Amino acid sequence: MNNMDKRLQFVKKKLILFNFFICLLNKYTITLKKTAYFAGGCFWCVEAVFQRVTGVEAVVSGYMGGTIKNPAYREVCTGRTGHTEAVKVTYDPSEVTYELLVAIFFSTHDPTTLNRQGADVGTQYRSAIFYTNDEQNDIIVKIILELTEQKVFDAPIVTEVGPEVPFYPAEVEHHNYFNDNLQQPYCQAVIEPKIKKFIANHKTHLK
Repeated sequence: MNNMDKRLQFVKKKLILFNFFICLLNKYTITLKKTAYFAGGCFWCVEAVFQRVTGVEAVVSGYMGGTIKNPAYREVCTGRTGHTEAVKVTYDPSEVTYELLVAIFFSTHDPTTLNRQGADVGTQYRSAIFYTNDEQNDIIVKIILELTEQKVFDAPIVTEVGPEVPFYPAEVEHHNYFNDNLQQPYCQAVIEPKIKKFIANHKTHLK
């Protein structure tokens, strides 16, 4: 084996080792990301709020908690599928805690109105949190108990709390809705006040 062959072999070994560590790093990075699921009325509103939270990397609108697979918006709107409009939040726990996400959720919608948020009425607009593990569930229960004891709301909290169930992404036109439709009356009258409320209560956590 001449010197050139030895050098090529050396380079190949280095590349293999480099690729191995890159794959390992990517795998480790992915495992650092965590998921949270929230339903607080129209998913356009919930999506817009969480998109502005530091540490949140992605927010996807969709449907959870129903009886059929892959529901369409028109079906969910009837209230007959049992789904609620929800969002899937992917976040970096080194930048934002699950506890803070839950606190933001409760501070930007009304968790005391059963199956409605403002003028949006129906089971598809119910308040709900779907936890992915026991730790998340413990945090949710703790925060609800604190809010109840401190009498933050004038009526009992009716937020549905349950384990993670299948999440079905909504149609593409519902993604990033507020940012793409700033001039829509609903965005200005309903979503924008929620964002302002988030900023007022959690300014230090604004992106």
